[in-house]
Amino acid sequence: MELQAQEGRLIAAGEPRRLLVATAVPVERDAVAAGLRGATGTDVIAAGVGPALAAASTASALTAAALRGTPYGLVVSAGIGGGFLPAAPVGSLVIADEIVAADLGAQTEDGFLSVTELGFGTVRHEPPAPLVRRAAEATGAPAGAVLTVSTVTGTAARAAALKERHPTALAEAMEGFGVAEAAAAQDVAVLEVRAVSNPVGPRDRAAWRIPDALAALTEAFGKLAPVLESWNRHDR
Repeated sequence: MELQAQEGRLIAAGEPRRLLVATAVPVERDAVAAGLRGATGTDVIAAGVGPALAAASTASALTAAALRGTPYGLVVSAGIGGGFLPAAPVGSLVIADEIVAADLGAQTEDGFLSVTELGFGTVRHEPPAPLVRRAAEATGAPAGAVLTVSTVTGTAARAAALKERHPTALAEAMEGFGVAEAAAAQDVAVLEVRAVSNPVGPRDRAAWRIPDALAALTEAFGKLAPVLESWNRHDR
């Protein structure tokens, strides 16, 4: 089958576009596209850094596809991120069973209160459980919460506080919740996949392994391609 590639996107000629993968930056986009090479009906975009830009870019892509009459059936937020040790070491992969806005709320004298606790909306989205299970099985990756933060964690104290509030957290990144909000607004299912480039905690650039994480991302999407292509929201 003929594939058209443009700016990191893989599009099967004559096929409807049903899968959108949103990364933050072009190097992540290219790593995902390399793993998905040969996949049909897939677009991979660099949506931008942070939850706001990721949400806006994802919403624009979803709307444009819907207006063309080729709506997406699934959106995947993907890229590299920090991992909570020891469950998610550098170079490993994690699959989100919860996508959580970890710092959306208010800091009070009694501690942090989420937007949900304040009564103003949701701070979490749950990807379809059957899809999470199949993605975890295909990649051998653990499933757990992936936290979305607007400020990356750089201290042991904050890492410990996040883990205390979110005991199942495996990783943190900056875009997943924004992508999930855009998908939810258009009733499209969402998944998040992260390859770990560094531990969550004190910033130590010498310990970062970005090339290793990007390689893990490519390998993961090679294994995920058949899962993502075949999934539909009615699967159990």
